[in-house]
Amino acid sequence: MRLAALAILSTLALQAAGLEERIAALIDSAPVAVRGAVGVHVVNLATGVPVYEHNEHQLFLPASNLKLFTAALAISRLGADYRFETKLVQDKSGSLILVGSGDPSMSSRVYPYSPTAASLKSLHAIEELVDQAVAAGLTRVDGDVVGDDQHYPWSPYPESWTADDATRDFGAPVSALTLNDNVITILLRPGARAGALANVELDPGFEYFTLDNRVTTTDAVGANSVRVTRIPNTRQLVLTGVITTKSSVLRQTVAVDDPALFSAYALYDALLRRGIPVRGRPAARHRVTQVLRPVEGQVLATRQSPPLSELLQAAIKVSQNLHAELFLREAAAVRLGQGTVENGLRDLRVLLTELRIPPADFVSEDGSGLARNDEVTPRAFTQLLVAMDKGEQRDLWRSLFPVGGQDGTLSSRLCCTSEPVSIRAKTGSLSRAIALSGYADSRSNGRLAFSILVNNFAASAAEVRAWVDRLASVLVE
Repeated sequence: MRLAALAILSTLALQAAGLEERIAALIDSAPVAVRGAVGVHVVNLATGVPVYEHNEHQLFLPASNLKLFTAALAISRLGADYRFETKLVQDKSGSLILVGSGDPSMSSRVYPYSPTAASLKSLHAIEELVDQAVAAGLTRVDGDVVGDDQHYPWSPYPESWTADDATRDFGAPVSALTLNDNVITILLRPGARAGALANVELDPGFEYFTLDNRVTTTDAVGANSVRVTRIPNTRQLVLTGVITTKSSVLRQTVAVDDPALFSAYALYDALLRRGIPVRGRPAARHRVTQVLRPVEGQVLATRQSPPLSELLQAAIKVSQNLHAELFLREAAAVRLGQGTVENGLRDLRVLLTELRIPPADFVSEDGSGLARNDEVTPRAFTQLLVAMDKGEQRDLWRSLFPVGGQDGTLSSRLCCTSEPVSIRAKTGSLSRAIALSGYADSRSNGRLAFSILVNNFAASAAEVRAWVDRLASVLVE
């Protein structure tokens, strides 16, 4: 009873205090803040005047909050109506070439983003291109089926991405020819009886990886335990572990190794299913130098992406890393002629200067925030938030953010603030970083821009997120 009374008194004291005192009390009293590094910056959106500051000049690992800078660059350099165009070309040798443009949308995702929309088929874009080619007169392929991603120089993994990242869906390789987010999904179901091998299905369901299935079915009480290992320098996956007899479907998502070759195999399969003979084999064409070898021949089919305004929602609402990496490279290709990470970051530093954000407040090696050497100050985030909210694309910019309790990565967070749609913010999460930056509509302090960054914590990620959400909620109460 005494502890409950103390908790009530503490809550009443927070309610009575001003916003600055309430945030300070949360930071001073929380084990999360004591045992980790915390940076908080809150400013009045109309004036840019700070409301609360705590380690606002300190550099923090921002995780996916970094995507906000990439999105700002894409809006500034490409524009809301920008579209990517993928082509299917038959060259003089008879080869059929799928020419990538950096389009991230050739997947099962629905654009514009909707939290309730049913997914499309994973290969619908390939099917549409082949249907166009057949309608244009394609009856046979006398050469190879080629996936061409020369639009960007071949450099699939930014610095300080880890080897483990490369096999996970969030660390899928970056390529100008991207299909199904450059991943496959393995669906496992229990076998007919205990001791039997699990039943395995792939989505997409064409031949690319070779599977060595060692997952057995068990009737023992306990959780499923399945591990997928990609054998280095091969396209072989080894599946190990157990699946219980009472399981329905267990899904494991694995990144592909070569997106251009993966796309070529998907195209090859689609052709054969339509009865179109192919003399050659699937192949990939990369650019390892600055010299681009143009693809010449008859264009049989084209596919335009949805507008950038819709593509950006996937990068921010659901925090899709590959989308952000492609936007960084495409902005560089359009602005500087070469779609590389280095050029994208070079132009991003120019944008920082344009927005009057100190270059010392921003260090990055990628466009998604997966790089472990990325560092940004809380002040840089609030300066970006204020600047973009005052820009010509203000409505687009604000529409990208997850809404607390409603959609995106905040669909099950910040659901119980006192006012509806009171927090719009980008989440971020890595093993030693939790971040939340965005906007809060405060009843007593007006509209606020805020950034909360927590690094090197000893508590669980769930505890840290709960504390961050409590702090964000204080901004609107």
